[in-house]
Amino acid sequence: MTGMEQSSAFVEGCVSDGCAVRIARAIMTAPAMTPFQMSEFAPGADRTTDDEILDWVKLAAETTYHPVGTCKMGSDPMAVVDAQLRLHGIAGLRVADASIMPTLTSGNTNAPSIMIGEKAADMVLNAAI
Repeated sequence: MTGMEQSSAFVEGCVSDGCAVRIARAIMTAPAMTPFQMSEFAPGADRTTDDEILDWVKLAAETTYHPVGTCKMGSDPMAVVDAQLRLHGIAGLRVADASIMPTLTSGNTNAPSIMIGEKAADMVLNAAI
C-alpha cells in the first residue's frame, strides 16, 4: 500500500474517541512530511490508547469561537426573544448580546455585539417615549 492508500484505509476504519488525533498523526508522519522533520508535541507519542488520548483532549481542548445563536429570535414556539429582543414570558427583560445572532459571523463577534447593544438601547429608549 502507498502512504495515501494506508491513510485512506485508516480514516475509513477510524471510529474511536481518539480518531482525530490518530488521523493527525497519520498525516504528520506520512512520507511527504519527512522533509519537515516534525515531532509530536501534544498529546505526546506516549499517549496511545483511546482513553489516554481522550483524557488529554478533555484537559487541553477549548473553543475558539464565541457562542452565538442560543436565544432564537422570532414568534414561533422555539423562539426565545421577539423582534424587540424581549424575552418571551418574562416582562421587562431583553436579551442584547451575541446569543440572538442567527449564525456566527465570519469575523470577530465584538462589533456585531456592540451593534446589537446599541440597537437594543435605542429600542428601550423609544419604548419609554
